[in-house]
Parts: sequence; C-alpha cells; structure tokens
Amino acid sequence: MNLRASLPRFAFALLLTAVPSYCAAQTYTVTDLGVISGDDYSVARGINATGEVAGAVGSDRNNTSDVSLYSNGQLSSLGTLGGSSGIGNGINASGQIAGYSTNASKTYRAFLSINGVLTDIGDLGGGSAVSYGLNDSGQVVGSAVTANGSNHPFLYSSGVMTDLGTLGSPNGVDWWNSAQGVNKSGEVVGTSYDASGNFFGFTWSNGVMTKLGTLGGSWSEGWGINSKGQVTGIAYTKNNVAAHAYLLSAGKMTDLGTLSGALFTSWGLSINDSGVIVGYSDYQSTYHAFVYSGGKMKDLNKQISAGSGWVLEQAFGINNAGQIVGTGTINGAEHAFLLTPKK
Repeated sequence: MNLRASLPRFAFALLLTAVPSYCAAQTYTVTDLGVISGDDYSVARGINATGEVAGAVGSDRNNTSDVSLYSNGQLSSLGTLGGSSGIGNGINASGQIAGYSTNASKTYRAFLSINGVLTDIGDLGGGSAVSYGLNDSGQVVGSAVTANGSNHPFLYSSGVMTDLGTLGSPNGVDWWNSAQGVNKSGEVVGTSYDASGNFFGFTWSNGVMTKLGTLGGSWSEGWGINSKGQVTGIAYTKNNVAAHAYLLSAGKMTDLGTLSGALFTSWGLSINDSGVIVGYSDYQSTYHAFVYSGGKMKDLNKQISAGSGWVLEQAFGINNAGQIVGTGTINGAEHAFLLTPKK
C-alpha cells in the first residue's frame, strides 16, 4: 500500500513538482535526513526539544512505508503494526512517538511508541483510529471510528481513549472530525463539522469544545497549539475566495497571508511557545515551506544556502529552539529535512 496514496483526510500529498530555490540570506543550516537502504523517500512530521524527528521512510516500488525515527544523526525504521504502511506524526521529550499504521488486516490503527516499540492504543468502538500528536505527558490525540461508524476526535491518556465529541456533526462516515494537537496542559486543537455540515477549527479543554471561527469565510481547521493556548491552522477568507494560515491569540484570529507568488492558499501546521509558526503555501505550480515570525511570512527556500539542491515544500513541525522539520526534494529526490537556526 502506498502511504501517499492512502493517507486519511487532512494528511497531505508529499510528492510535488520541484522548482528552483532562491536564497536571499542563509539563516538556517539544512540537514538531509536521507533514506534507509531499499527505500525511495523519507518524510518528517514532528520534532522534540532535543531535535529527534518522527516521520516515515518508504518504497514506491514496493508500496510500503515504515514509521521512522531520526536521533543522534541516524535515521532508523520502527516498522509498522503488521501492515504495509505507517507514519509517526509527533514525538515528545521522552522520545515517544504517536502516529498510525495499518495492521495485518490492512486496517488503520493509532499507536504510541515507547522505547521504539509501537503499541496499538485502541479505538472508540468502530475498529479503526489514527493519531496525529502527543504531549510530553504521553497524552495522544487523533480521530477514531465510533460504534455507529462516525469519526470523532479523541484524547488518549493513562491508557484510556476519550471521545471528545463534535460541534454537532451528523452521524456517518462522510463527516471527518479529528484532533490534531495537544499542549502540555491537555488543551486540544482540531477540526469538527457542525450540524449544518460546515467544518470549523476547535479547542477542547476540561470537557468543553469551543468553535474557533474563520477569517470572514465559511470554514476553518485547527492544526497546532502551544503551551500558551495560541493556535494555528487554516481559515477561509471573505466570500471563500481563499484560505489562509492564521494565528489565534487572546481570542483574535490574524490572517498570515500567503507567500509572494502564491495564489490563494497557505496552511499553518505547527506553532512553538514563542508563537513562531511553520507550514506551507501554494507557490506558482508547487508548494513552498514557510516560517512566520515577527509579523512576517518568510519562504524557507530563501533562508538556506543558494545552490543547495533543495526545494523545501512543506514544514510540519517546529520546536522551542526554532528547529524545523518537513519534506522537500533534494536534487529531485523526496527527502525529509531538518533546519537549524544559525547562531
């Protein structure tokens, strides 16, 4: 099974057309996380405080992928839950990884890894689940199928998976409701449909789910949350003519715009405790990864050395040291990258 062809909704396509990279000033060093022998590509999804990275390595030829860990300069495979595909989406300070994998029955299952061993954390009665993030306490969030066949966001804590409910989503498989991130206080961010069939970002805390609103349009999604409760994601603008990354802070949603050369869309995917956001924006015929800080969105391709061979396409994670991970192409090959700020 090809990981990139079979990801659940809200997981993004990873193979994109390369375009030249232009650089104004080198503010990051870029590390190629490479691939493992026999694999064709690697992806990076999450990074912890010490620079360990969770993601996946895969083979297009064999239509397989394994959960991966990058640590101490080495990329290693953690395998799957018995199926042909898996990916790690988040990693905490203890090196625990949350993600999802198929099992021997080709069913998607959420996992939490401890000491490199993937453990199935269950579901909400419907037989399938996926996880997208975790905090340093080992609390995991994601989406699981309920007994009536609906997809609901969950919080897994101390061995128990809790259904977080929805914003009024109708029952049924057509409505994808999911938690995407959780901070150290157990505050959760995600996306849910309401009773009218519109989707909105939400935060959840102490049993209460709160709708986040939009940038003037009809819909939004919630993706990342930091320890201060600041949120990033994507929201539609007035008349739904575009969808932009945003910063939600102290109840105010700020439009982050798009990169110069982009047409309509940007995604905010991760935010650190300094309020620095990473994600990606459409850019001409492809995507470019961005970092947003100090009120400005910057193309990460312009923050690395010219002539590196890289096209940084999607940034998925950032830690409090400002290290960024994501996926791009290096001389045409799809690899995970790690960016480290220059001193």
